[in-house]
Amino acid sequence: MTFSGYLSLSAEVRENGQTVLARQSFRAPFHLSKPYWDGHALIVQVVNPTAGILEGDRLESVIAVGSGAAVLVTSPSASRVFQMKEGAAESTQRFSVEAGGWLEFMPEPLVLHKGSRYRQRTEIDVAVGGEIFFADLLMPGRIARGETWAWEKLRLELTLRVGGELILRERLDQSGPELKALASLAGAGEGACFANVVFVSPRLKEPGDWREQIVALHGDGVWAGLSQLRGECGGWNLKLIAPDNVALRATLTRVRQILVGTLPRLASDPRKL
Repeated sequence: MTFSGYLSLSAEVRENGQTVLARQSFRAPFHLSKPYWDGHALIVQVVNPTAGILEGDRLESVIAVGSGAAVLVTSPSASRVFQMKEGAAESTQRFSVEAGGWLEFMPEPLVLHKGSRYRQRTEIDVAVGGEIFFADLLMPGRIARGETWAWEKLRLELTLRVGGELILRERLDQSGPELKALASLAGAGEGACFANVVFVSPRLKEPGDWREQIVALHGDGVWAGLSQLRGECGGWNLKLIAPDNVALRATLTRVRQILVGTLPRLASDPRKL
């Protein structure tokens, strides 16, 4: 059985300053836990009640954040892509943030099983004055089963526009063994995990102390590379390679702690149910 899953969320701010989902619709395998306001952002947990992503699945997510609204979209468990006899699974993500809006997208990691093929396309459009913190996490497979770096094909595409201007376009297109070679160059072992983080805010146009603190995370088995994106949008791209999932989580937690003084919406807890 294959799924053609669809998730559409539109967030707006009320007169009392709290964010609500003005519109929502979803179709299996997507499901939403009850969203709630934590004082900083509206926490939205996206749940996949099925075993995971299977051959032939087509998933589409559309998230729109209005002016003044603040949303954290996360998930309670990893997204697992299972072995495929033929064909592949695909996911398309489209996010938009209006001026004065905030979106944090911080799901649990993607885990690719042996013999899987998966393509993910992410398009982010941020208006001038909008803010986003986007994190894409990847684990090498089922480590406990000795099934790491065994997927056949992974393609992750990311396009970022700010104020309608193309700021970033990148693509990772590698098999498991090819990405394992990259992890080996970084000195990471069999359980190496990756993160690609993009954050945009007018508050970040000029590097502050936070930049030096993030750069200083490089070391103790963690590779961290921080780059400022083109233009005056206040955009940054952080690449992380960690020796395991625990180290990756700890590093991302530290990144959010470093940035929360400048981006106070990061005070929300992405793991709290």
